[in-house]
Amino acid sequence: QVQLVESGGGLVQPGGSLRLSCAASGSIFRFNAMGWYRQAPGKERELVAVISTGGSSKNYADSVKGRFTISRDNAKNTVYLQMNSLKPEDTAVYYCNNDKARLNWGQGTQVTVSS
Repeated sequence: QVQLVESGGGLVQPGGSLRLSCAASGSIFRFNAMGWYRQAPGKERELVAVISTGGSSKNYADSVKGRFTISRDNAKNTVYLQMNSLKPEDTAVYYCNNDKARLNWGQGTQVTVSS
């Protein structure tokens, strides 16, 4: 079973940037379309970005389109989320998983956008 470890979160001011990383164990990583999810306090977990197995196809939630960029490096078993122009409403715990959320969840990484 693939294990997922997210990192790169932190406290950032509105308008700032962060780059999240998700390292996956196991050889099946490259066969999974991967996604970044987030869960804000009191809200359900939502999918914000998805990338295909080879990285050529990407899709984003409307709330992050034009600000976030998902990418992956299959040689490193890692998926990334570049987040620019951050807003307070982006504050959440961010997780990665496959596009159907069928892998074991990692611990997530906290992103806080506040002045």
